[in-house]
Amino acid sequence: MTEALEASRQKDSAPADAEISSPPLAPGEAPLCFVVDEDSSTRHFLSLILHGSGVDAMEFADGASMRKAVDQQNPRLIFLDVPLESADAIESVIALGKHAFPGNVQLMSSRGAAVLEHVKAVGTQHKLKMLPILKKPFETDTILKIIHELKLGTPEAVATRIDLDEALSKNWIEFWYQPKIDLRKKQLAGAEAFARARHPEHGIVLPSAFMPGASEPVLQRLSELAITSALKASSSFAKLGVNLRISVNVPVEVLEKLPVADLLKAHPQTDKWPGLILDVKEEQIITDLALATTVAKNLESCNVRLAIDRAGRGCSSLAKLKELPFAEIKLDREFVAECGSDKINAPICKAAIDLAHNGGRVAVAVGVEKAADAGALMSMRCDYGQGYLFGQPMPAERFASLLRQRAANQGAVITDQ
Repeated sequence: MTEALEASRQKDSAPADAEISSPPLAPGEAPLCFVVDEDSSTRHFLSLILHGSGVDAMEFADGASMRKAVDQQNPRLIFLDVPLESADAIESVIALGKHAFPGNVQLMSSRGAAVLEHVKAVGTQHKLKMLPILKKPFETDTILKIIHELKLGTPEAVATRIDLDEALSKNWIEFWYQPKIDLRKKQLAGAEAFARARHPEHGIVLPSAFMPGASEPVLQRLSELAITSALKASSSFAKLGVNLRISVNVPVEVLEKLPVADLLKAHPQTDKWPGLILDVKEEQIITDLALATTVAKNLESCNVRLAIDRAGRGCSSLAKLKELPFAEIKLDREFVAECGSDKINAPICKAAIDLAHNGGRVAVAVGVEKAADAGALMSMRCDYGQGYLFGQPMPAERFASLLRQRAANQGAVITDQ
């Protein structure tokens, strides 16, 4: 959370329950938020975070269009930008007050505190639930904290331990998808699948709770389920007019045994299907490079390619290959973090990116959370990025909802690889 937001929360005099309460939702209903900002990049950024948190979002370029929509919709939260000319924002809070809007209003701006406090005071006078002012620029964690305080969206994953074999047998495992963004074009370029367990008592459980200690046969079952789920998701996204190449993580010990061709036959794709990517950790590839190379060549006929995951430390070994039999090199999040300023991480990222480009391959930065790091990666000519800055993993239906919204807004182009 930014210092400005923390300070404003401490100074705010509104009752605590006004800041964390939200109108009740009907069973199965996803909460809705409005995002009002003339800057399309800010709108898209907030929408990605909201969708990834289990919250629907509608984007508006100005207050006038939002004021028309609020009569037909029932948003729980409105992110309202206060631009250089604050009259539109003031008109919006007055209109919301007359409408007796029951949700919360989150002002956001890079303007001075005096103007923002004035707009907030107008909202308070009209009996709106005005949250503490959000100063731009802000990070993803700041928005996530607001969503969690208001008890909107998907509950946070719990810390527990469960058995993967049991989770698979009882159909607790599902796969969530994280957007992969073309850094130069600012376009959606793909997605990566992440396993989650939906436990009947604990709720959503992360892989750290069920992956450690899993046997090879169980990991193979998980990998087959991941590929099957990715193929189903591809078909679902294709029906929306979006053809995305999806990445799936696969342990090297089960790579050779995966019946990829049989899985593809059971779930055939359209002629426009861009293919599938199997991510294998760098240290596992280096340990058995011959196996990885053989499997990579065998899978090409199925339109399935390998990617080097968590790359960074072994670039010198991989650079000795005359030809890289991989589609992507994915930079380890450990090196992506602070790559814009860290004197160790930055050259490691640059070396991995150059290695990918020298082999005619794509470089992907994983775990991008800060705008400064994204800017540094762009200057290094990194191709794609994924991480909380661009959107967190979300269930397939939430990802599809995001695609539908993008198509409706026509604000973000979706590319076919």
